[in-house]
Amino acid sequence: MKCGILSAQKNKLWVIKAVDRRTRRTVAWVFGGRDTATFRRLYDKLKHLTNCTFYTDNGEAFVKVLPSERHVIGKAHTITIEHDNSNTRHHLGRLTRRTKVVSKKEFMVDLSLRIWHTVTTTNHFSLLQENVLSIFR
Repeated sequence: MKCGILSAQKNKLWVIKAVDRRTRRTVAWVFGGRDTATFRRLYDKLKHLTNCTFYTDNGEAFVKVLPSERHVIGKAHTITIEHDNSNTRHHLGRLTRRTKVVSKKEFMVDLSLRIWHTVTTTNHFSLLQENVLSIFR
């Protein structure tokens, strides 16, 4: 019997998300590395929100991109996003650290996040539920 060590994944796909702390809903996400360019793409989706404060950990990309007057740094304020990340990983197998079951292509991960977001949004789910249940009437 031969034994081997699994090599680290070369092409990691990072999902950077923004969550509304009040509603605890994911409002935007982008794919890429853990770098300033990726975070800037996320911020471009959110910068139109004028009454918004950004709570992050002490990542270099956050400090470079976010305006200091709207940016609060500290782990105490990131519990909402960590909770959302945990729930998403729990329900979407393709976002777990190791899986052989599903594709981790960016298109498929994005599609899964869109479906997950739609199904977990009450208004959207009610509409889908009504459509599905109508076939049994």
